[in-house]
Amino acid sequence: MQKEPNYLGTTVVKIGGSTLGEHDTTLHDLVALQKEGASPVVVHGGGKIISEWMTKQGIRATFKDGLRVTDKASLEIVVAVLGGLINKELVRDLNKLGARAAGISGADAGLLQAVIKDPDLGYVGSITHVDPLIVETVIAAGCIPVIAPVATAVDDDPDFAGSLLNINADTAAGEIAAALNASRLIFLTDVEGVLDSSRRLIPRLTERQAQELIRSQVIAGGMIPKIEACLQALRDGGNSQIIDGRLPGALRASLNGKPMGTQIG
Repeated sequence: MQKEPNYLGTTVVKIGGSTLGEHDTTLHDLVALQKEGASPVVVHGGGKIISEWMTKQGIRATFKDGLRVTDKASLEIVVAVLGGLINKELVRDLNKLGARAAGISGADAGLLQAVIKDPDLGYVGSITHVDPLIVETVIAAGCIPVIAPVATAVDDDPDFAGSLLNINADTAAGEIAAALNASRLIFLTDVEGVLDSSRRLIPRLTERQAQELIRSQVIAGGMIPKIEACLQALRDGGNSQIIDGRLPGALRASLNGKPMGTQIG
């Protein structure tokens, strides 16, 4: 008798931009999950590829507190790369493997609404509202939603109101998971998981431990928004995990209970 998979409901999977070149087994895992009756939702990054395209256009990438400073010229590249190139290539590759996938962005149907996070960052948003209807509609149609982290500005500042905004993909994944009441949130990264001060993997973190590691700067940089998103998922009753997306079959293995990466909660 075939064993039933031990995961149910919606799983939000964040594919990091740094792992996009090594995501073949992840896509196979997503296809298998869909065929087994699960409802995977993909949120993708793309920072590495955005930087490459900015270099091609002669634009220097600058960052503040780990976030990309996004002026109008940079925003055009961000939207084109996230909402176009990366999003549609992921959809194409999933469909070639036998899935049904549909690419959308946070700007579609008001999925992600945001205000300016910091004027010094330019067109970078802080999410204020998530309307998951379009994601639920795509899932109901039997497709895997593949979401680019771009939002619509609902800012009072007339210079930004109605503009598209660059959103941190980790934060977007966490907010979307919360809005969907997802049972799981999984981050696929290019590291083993969360590491301690001696660079050893931490298999499990409580909220209190995570906050202490952030305060002591053991957790820093790009890992912070991942942890914050995981903690949000934990408060909303979901499970969250940060795993090494470079490992073959990592996504399905983690969903089937194999110890790997860092479990939050």
